[in-house]
Amino acid sequence: MSIHIIADSACDLPLSYFTEHDVTFFPLNVQLDGKDYQDGLTIESKTVYDAMRNGKAPKTSQVSPELFLEKFSEFAQKKESGIYIAFSSGLSGTYQTAVMIRDQVKEEYPDLDLEIVDTKCASLGYGLVVEKAVELAKAGATKQELMEDILFNSEHMEHLFTVGNLEYLARGGRISRTSAFVGGLLNIRPLLHVDDGKLIPLEKIRGKKKLVHRTLEMMRERGVNLDKQKIGISHGDDMDSALEWKKAIQEEFGTTSFQIEMVGATVGAHSGPGTIAIFFLNKERNK
Repeated sequence: MSIHIIADSACDLPLSYFTEHDVTFFPLNVQLDGKDYQDGLTIESKTVYDAMRNGKAPKTSQVSPELFLEKFSEFAQKKESGIYIAFSSGLSGTYQTAVMIRDQVKEEYPDLDLEIVDTKCASLGYGLVVEKAVELAKAGATKQELMEDILFNSEHMEHLFTVGNLEYLARGGRISRTSAFVGGLLNIRPLLHVDDGKLIPLEKIRGKKKLVHRTLEMMRERGVNLDKQKIGISHGDDMDSALEWKKAIQEEFGTTSFQIEMVGATVGAHSGPGTIAIFFLNKERNK
């Protein structure tokens, strides 16, 4: 691959993907029971979900500046050309720190050829952007072609998701604790999306059947050629529900290409067990 692709653990692609496709991996950090772990390397998502089910409240932090400094310096010394496709700046300080460290390295190595893209995406929505970029890079795309594709897919990637327990969003300050308590009593499930890189509540829906119906409606309103796209589904340690959603989407739109992954420890520490997220494009690029 002539242009090296870099991504971080918030894209929720399995670690094996990074190894198989020679993609540089930056782990975000998870704190649990007073210990620090690297997402995807020294802690598994399921460990985080089990801890949350037992009342624990894991915390997360961005990729360490020291790791950025080490890797970016290596890139400069090897004179490699790279693109770091980064987790949304609206959800983490990782992108801003990466830019700061890249600029610092450039003072010593002015020829460093490294672009950093704020995808404003999260979880597998971000992961699908990374996968497409890797495919194009392997096919010999130029840096300009890659940047155009990454920016387009980032801008047009829809995120629709719900959580299994409103309490987890309340802990992160996304909703009030009173709202979480009442919602739990009434079997209310929130439908949220990502707008300009931030989590935005859309609607509160009572009951799973209505939630699925409304999500499919919104997919129809927002998506294009849903029968031909690869649809991403990520889940908070709930594969059975992910497969139910897959079946519903298949029946509604005739989609044949899906990718299902577990929400990683970083994102999952905030969304919690039982999260279901659907990712698709709202526009296709004319090439």
